Amino acid sequence: MRKYIRTYLDSFRGLSTATWMLAVVMLINRTGAMVLPFLGIYLKEGLGFSLKETGFVLSCYGLGSMTGSLLGGWLTDKYGHFRVQVNSLFLAVPFFVLLSFLNSMLTLSIGVFILSTVVETFRPANSVSISYHATPEQLTRSFSLNRMALNLGFSMGPAFGGFLAAISYHLLFYGNAFSVLVAALVLYLYFHKKEHKSVDEPRPAKLHSEQLLSGGGVSPWRDRDFVIFNILVALFSLSFFQLLNTMPMFYQDSFSMSNQEMGILIGFNGVVVFALEMIMVSFLERKMTISNTIVMGTILCGISYLILAFAQSKAMLYVAMFLFSFSEIFVMPFLATIVINRSGEQSRGAYMGANSFSFSSSFIFAPLAGTMLAQQFGYRTLWIIIFVILILTSIGLKWNLRKMEADSAQERNLRNLEKTTA
Repeated sequence: MRKYIRTYLDSFRGLSTATWMLAVVMLINRTGAMVLPFLGIYLKEGLGFSLKETGFVLSCYGLGSMTGSLLGGWLTDKYGHFRVQVNSLFLAVPFFVLLSFLNSMLTLSIGVFILSTVVETFRPANSVSISYHATPEQLTRSFSLNRMALNLGFSMGPAFGGFLAAISYHLLFYGNAFSVLVAALVLYLYFHKKEHKSVDEPRPAKLHSEQLLSGGGVSPWRDRDFVIFNILVALFSLSFFQLLNTMPMFYQDSFSMSNQEMGILIGFNGVVVFALEMIMVSFLERKMTISNTIVMGTILCGISYLILAFAQSKAMLYVAMFLFSFSEIFVMPFLATIVINRSGEQSRGAYMGANSFSFSSSFIFAPLAGTMLAQQFGYRTLWIIIFVILILTSIGLKWNLRKMEADSAQERNLRNLEKTTA
C-alpha cells in the first residue's frame, strides 16, 4: 500500500502551479456539471417528452457543441486561450439559468444549442492552455491531471444532481450555473495578471515524443491522416458518450434505478478514473506505445458494452462501468497528446478545435442513434451494435496510428539527412 501511495504521488511531481490551477478550475466546473447527465431524464419525466423528442433536443446540444468546438479553436488562435476560457465560462452562467424556464421542444432546442455553443468554446482553449503550461515530459500527465479533476468533479456532480433532481429538476440548472460562475472567477483571478504579461499568446508545446509528430503547420482539414484519425475518434466518442445519453435511460427502463442510484453508478466512473488515471498513465508511458494503448482502450470500451447487453443484475452494471473507466484511462489523455504534437505553432487551436469537433459530433448522433435504435430494437441490440463499431474502430485506429508513426519516422530521417548533407 505504501509503495502504491508513493508511486501515485510521484506521478504528480514536476507539474507546474499553473497546471494545478487549471485542474482546480476544471474540478469546480465539473463538480457542478449536473444538467447534461440528467437532461434526458428531465425532458422525458419532467416535461413528458417522447424518447424521439428527447433524442432530438439532446442532439441540438451536439450541434452546438460542434459549432462551439470550431469557434473555440478559431478564437483561441486569434485571441488566446485565456480570453476564450474566461468568456466561455462567464457567458454560460445566464444561459444555464435561462434554460430552466424553457419548456417547449422548440425553445429548449434553441436554448440547448446556444448553451452548448458557449460551453464548448472552452474545450479547445483549455487544451491549448494545458499544453502551454506543460514541458514536453509533462504533457500527457498534465492532460491526465486535468482529466483527473474532470472525473473527480464528474463523480460528485451526478451524485449531487441525483439528490437535487429528487427535490426539483430546476435546482440542477441553478447548481450548474453557480459552479460555472465560481470556476470563471477562480480562472480570472489567478491567470489575469499572468496572461497580461505573456501567457496569453499561443505558444507551441514542444514535441513530447518521437511518435506521431508529422503534420506540422498545415490546416487540420488538409492533414489527411489527421482527418481519418478524427473520423475514428468520432466513432469512438459516438459509442463512449452513450454514458451521458442513452445509458441513464437504460438504467431506469431496464433496472428501475432511481435518480440517486443512477447518479452513484455514473459517479463510480469518475471515482475509478480519479483513483487510477495518473498512476496508470505514468505506467503506460513507460510500457506501451501510444497507438497500442489507444487500441487496447477502444477494445475495453467495446467489452464493457457487451457486458451491458447481457447484464442481469446491478452488480454487472458496476463491472461494465469499471471496464468502461479503464478504457477511458487508456484512450482519452493519449488522444490529446497526439493532437497537440501533431499541430503546428500557429494552428494549435485549430487542431484542438477539429478534434473537439469530432468529439462533439457524438453529441448529435449518439442520442439520436441511441434512442432510435433502443426504441426500435431494444437496448441489447443497441449495445451489441456499439460493441461491433468499437472493434472495427480499434482496427482502424491501429492502421491509422501506425501510418502516422511511419510518416513521422520518414520525416525525421529526411531532416537528419538534410543536416548531415548541409
